[in-house]
Amino acid sequence: MGPFEMVVAIVAIPAIASVIRARYGVVRHDKGETLVARGPDPDTDRLRAEVKGLKERVAVLERLATDGSTALEREFEKLRDRD
Repeated sequence: MGPFEMVVAIVAIPAIASVIRARYGVVRHDKGETLVARGPDPDTDRLRAEVKGLKERVAVLERLATDGSTALEREFEKLRDRD
């Protein structure tokens, strides 16, 4: 094994180990490692709900932009009544 292969091996082994640790939820602290339970994250659920709401609003805006003027006026009235 030449010097180039040794350098590649020295760099690749810790990189692969860190990917495996991240995959299984192992977090490294100052001393030792801790297995972190991978459960549902409340922030993730909140962000998903927010993205869903934003997608619905974008769909409404797209529909407003492509419909005729009478449909546009009706949609504006619906949105005003909604708030």
